[in-house]
Amino acid sequence: MKLNIAKYAFNTKQQFQDKFDALHTVDEEGNSIPNFKFGVVQLGHILLEAATFNEEGEELTEEVLSVKWHVDVAWFEQEDHPYGWKSYNVNLTSEGMHGFAGLSYLQHKFDE
Repeated sequence: MKLNIAKYAFNTKQQFQDKFDALHTVDEEGNSIPNFKFGVVQLGHILLEAATFNEEGEELTEEVLSVKWHVDVAWFEQEDHPYGWKSYNVNLTSEGMHGFAGLSYLQHKFDE
């Protein structure tokens, strides 16, 4: 089974939700059914820089969070990003902050 892992940074959570919803078909009973197999983990606004503290525990610098909404996806049997997703792809040179059950992102990312 072919597996690709991708990391995305959307402008907003709603933008991600709209793209996610487009990967589904809604049946006559209102159930949302995926059009193909994938797994999604929403990381949200990820930590870019940790806060720093002095010896007394007083905060010296605040943490810095990404303004983007980050999502990791495991795509099964897909040759490329789904329509409309590639422009939000983040091509990392490291494994990143999240992984899927010990699978290497670097070994399973889409060929760019």
